[in-house]
Parts: sequence; structure tokens; C-alpha cells
Amino acid sequence: MASTKTLLTAEDLLRLPEDECRYELLDGELVTMAPTGAEHGRIAARVAYRLLMHVEAHNGGAVLTNDPGIILRRNPDRVRAPDVCFIARERIPAGGLPQGYLETVPDLIVEVVSPNDTAVDVQQKVEEWLQAGARLVWVVYPGTRSVVVYQSLTQVRVYKEGDTLDGAPVWSDFACPVASLFA
Repeated sequence: MASTKTLLTAEDLLRLPEDECRYELLDGELVTMAPTGAEHGRIAARVAYRLLMHVEAHNGGAVLTNDPGIILRRNPDRVRAPDVCFIARERIPAGGLPQGYLETVPDLIVEVVSPNDTAVDVQQKVEEWLQAGARLVWVVYPGTRSVVVYQSLTQVRVYKEGDTLDGAPVWSDFACPVASLFA
């Protein structure tokens, strides 16, 4: 006799009791994410700081960190948690940011690669973010001190430590030395 798997919803995920684990919901199935490590956290904070300084100076929207849940689809539910993201002011829901998960896909997604990430997992996330409507995805590689920027799966640029990262097409006036993300 075949057993039926119970799928969770985004609302079920949000109601889980607090514990030391982080989770994503992949097509209704709960997936535990391992802690990322100190270097990952430091780099994600540096990226968020750079973005926040730019966004606040231009009253441009909201920068979110700490794995905010983003609902990518429903039935079965898929909730991903980027390391850092940005939502343009005009795209923030009328009532403001929700207490729960966002159903608005951010304009910019930043994924900092951690030691336990596989190339397949990273590429899958990039594809999902772009398919869901993200305008820009930055994948930050601590090991090579580089950032791979995706506007689409065919518009890809690699920024090395000596380069200056820009925010096009999300921002025309953002510039950040790549080296500053790893300092």
C-alpha cells in the first residue's frame, strides 16, 4: 500500500516552533538548511550594509537579510530564503512589508555561497529566482572573492576582486568595489 506524503504550506512553515535550524519549503517538503558559518555571515552583512547605505540615501525601498521567506509558488508551496534581497519602494505591498513571508519577488537577490552549498544547488536557486521575476541575482563566492551577476541565464557577468560591482538594471548609480565585500 502506497503512503501519502503530507505537504506543508507556507503558513505551516511560518508556524513552526523556533529552534536552532533554518528551513526552506521545496514543493511542500521541509528542507533543513545547515548553519552557514562565520565568514558567510560577515560577507552577507557587508553586502547588506553596502546595499542599505545606497537604498537609504535614495529612499529606494527595502533591504532584507536573515533569510526572509519569499513565496515563489503555491500548491505545492515553495518558499526560498535568500541571504540578502532588495525590493524597490514602488513594489512594496500597499500595507507595507508583511509580518510573514513575502509574495512579491525581490528585484535583487544575493546568495552568498557557503561551504556546504553545491554548484547544482546554487544554479537551481539562480534559475528559480530569475524565473520567479527577480531582475538581478548576485552570487557571492568567498573562496574566489568574486561575484557572478545574472540578469538572465544568458546575461551573466563575473566581477573579480579588483572590479567595481554595479547594480544595473536595478540601479544606474550603484557602485561598490568587489574587494570591499571581503575586507
